[in-house]
Amino acid sequence: MYDITQGTYLYRGFSSDLEKTLGSEAHSLVNVSGKSVVSRSSSKTMPTRGSLRSEYFPENFLWGCATSAYQIEGAVTDDGRGPSIWDVFSHTTGKTRSGHNADVAADYYHRYREDILLMKGLGVKAFRFSIAWSRIFPNGTGVPNVRGMDFYQRVVDTLLSAGIEPFCTLYHWDLQQALQEHGGWENRDTTNMFADYAAYVVHKLSDKVKYFLTMNEMRLLVEQGYRLGLHAPGLRLSGRRLAQVSHFLALAHGLAARAIRAQSRSGTHVGLADLPTAATPVFESAEQIAAARTAMREENASCLTLVLEGRYTDLYLERLGANAPHFTQADLDIIRTPLDFVGLNVYCPTYVCADESDGGYSIVSMGTSFPRMLSHWLHIGPEALYWTTKLVSELWNTNVLYVTENGASCLDEPSADGYIYDVDRIMFLRCYLTQLQRAVADGVPIGGYFVWSLLDNFEWADGYERRFGIVYVNFATQKRIPKLSAEFYREVIKQNRIV
Repeated sequence: MYDITQGTYLYRGFSSDLEKTLGSEAHSLVNVSGKSVVSRSSSKTMPTRGSLRSEYFPENFLWGCATSAYQIEGAVTDDGRGPSIWDVFSHTTGKTRSGHNADVAADYYHRYREDILLMKGLGVKAFRFSIAWSRIFPNGTGVPNVRGMDFYQRVVDTLLSAGIEPFCTLYHWDLQQALQEHGGWENRDTTNMFADYAAYVVHKLSDKVKYFLTMNEMRLLVEQGYRLGLHAPGLRLSGRRLAQVSHFLALAHGLAARAIRAQSRSGTHVGLADLPTAATPVFESAEQIAAARTAMREENASCLTLVLEGRYTDLYLERLGANAPHFTQADLDIIRTPLDFVGLNVYCPTYVCADESDGGYSIVSMGTSFPRMLSHWLHIGPEALYWTTKLVSELWNTNVLYVTENGASCLDEPSADGYIYDVDRIMFLRCYLTQLQRAVADGVPIGGYFVWSLLDNFEWADGYERRFGIVYVNFATQKRIPKLSAEFYREVIKQNRIV
């Protein structure tokens, strides 16, 4: 129940060991359901194709939430953190909506215990978070900042005490400004610095963290930050410079994957989180599905295809021509370093239609009447989740897939009783989860699902005016209010099926 006099939800009924870990904070929150949920084992048993035709997900399916450091942490000058490109970008006039920045954001740096307790109350089994490279190496290299590493060790300890599996992303777009001033991702030296950082973090955390993701959404980072200039560092590159940035990011991923292998304890799982072009057949005939399969590989040639095959496709290089990046076979071998899992961020479809072109497909434009969520780019196409996971699994025979992001932006205005009845987000999640269930029932090896996001946060260039959280954040007071979608997600987790 929402206590309007307190301005926050309160949770009770947690295990005594969690209360000991969190101290008095454990009594500041009350369970929405009045019940606690026992955490399941994180071991995976993948269903065989066609074996899971019931409404339920596999017994050990990981239901999670996802966030990123810059979007929620705040505390941008605390404990030795160095400035990132997003600090500079967001403080530049005209770069973000209403001039918003993430100096405070959701203040997770100081409130992580409360937020982990919220997840515990929802029954969340896994939490995907990112580490701010600038907290560990403020200038990109040199002597590690111990205070920064200590923060993430505390976060991990608190997650484990709550029975929540940590999924650690090493890079989620927040490059140090010091590195940017020396070329950033246009400088090949940055790839080696990233690998050194990865080795250090994994050496410190892999005794407790079993899942590491090297990077988040390399393709979108290149598109938004280096081609269109809409995200940090706000560049508008073209031609070979743009293709070279993309190549160096993939190389950095490969070097980091190797560093993780070299420095981690036994049982560590290595992956990445990608936002692939979600090639989706316009309708499900054999011809259209074949076209979507081809498009999945070719439209993701610069990232996912490159990482999983260790080569650029002929069509990709042909399209670039003289603008193709410089690379060596040694680069490609590094980029293809084997992964234990692939994380897929899935939001909206890219509809593909079979045609007579050299590629055998064309991309179908969406009309202005196509339904979308609050964000202008977020077209609603639940089948994208099914086809993305299915085609990635079939094309590259992946061991395990995780849906590492999926969620929706909504208006989320509190009603007269102080509650947020975000039925539009519930509609979105239910539709996409139906397609997730379809994929699992078809034998696609999906180990878990992470809703984006736990908290309302700094939504990059959109500032604070696009809310994706299942927990409302009053950014003036930092009060947390679980939305109706949080109740929905709690019930999904509890019943292990769509509700």
